[in-house]
Amino acid sequence: MYGIKKMKLNKTQLKEIEENGYVILPDCFSHEEINNLCKAMTTVFNEKTEANIIEKSSGEVRTAMGLHLRSKIFDDLTRHPKFFEPACQIRGHNLYIQQTKINVKAAFTGEVWQWHYDFATHSGEDGVPKPLALNLHVFLDDVTEFNGPLFFIPKSHKYGSAPSKLDTVTTNYPLWVVDQQTVKALVKENGIVSARGKAGTVVIFVDNMVHGSAQNMSPMDRAIFSVILNPCDNAQTKFARTEYKHGRDFKPIEASSKNCLE
Repeated sequence: MYGIKKMKLNKTQLKEIEENGYVILPDCFSHEEINNLCKAMTTVFNEKTEANIIEKSSGEVRTAMGLHLRSKIFDDLTRHPKFFEPACQIRGHNLYIQQTKINVKAAFTGEVWQWHYDFATHSGEDGVPKPLALNLHVFLDDVTEFNGPLFFIPKSHKYGSAPSKLDTVTTNYPLWVVDQQTVKALVKENGIVSARGKAGTVVIFVDNMVHGSAQNMSPMDRAIFSVILNPCDNAQTKFARTEYKHGRDFKPIEASSKNCLE
């Protein structure tokens, strides 16, 4: 049995978020916890629902959305202190669940995520006023250089909101993407890093962070759980997108007092 553990970011990690826009935290969740999450992932992936977005080429699930509305263990995970406490350090305690999902890159066929930043969608589609949301990931598989790791452009959040255009062609997931010239200029200035680590690694990044990932050509799957937490006073003002893409419950959540993943 694993007791509940809080996780506080130290001064170096907080500075890394502020300066670079992201932080990578290895060994946050145990093998047993990850195995339980993977079992739940299989269940939601087998559900016939529009909240499971299918890849164009392979027919595999690309993204399973609205997981806090569909699965108790994923709803509990959003409140786990290993997620919630670091988010509160960065943005305060009045946070609501904006979105939950699992992004998958299936072995050999996992499709690209174009260069983008989340606030382009949050502002353009949902009317979120400011780029204050935090994206918190936990790796459900080992993420290596080979199976489609997330790419970040460090410090790109400091340049404000880059021009974006809605791409409805490349994949079955409409995405506001950053043009190639902007990406080229940002990379020339700050380079590219990849977020890699063992299953159980946590990654936190800010809403204006330019990121993307390449196709998975390897024989290894890559699944990542994501929860976006947003300050309650920064909630959406447009409601065209469905609830599984942007939650409608704007009440602040609280950290779990027990281990919800056992």
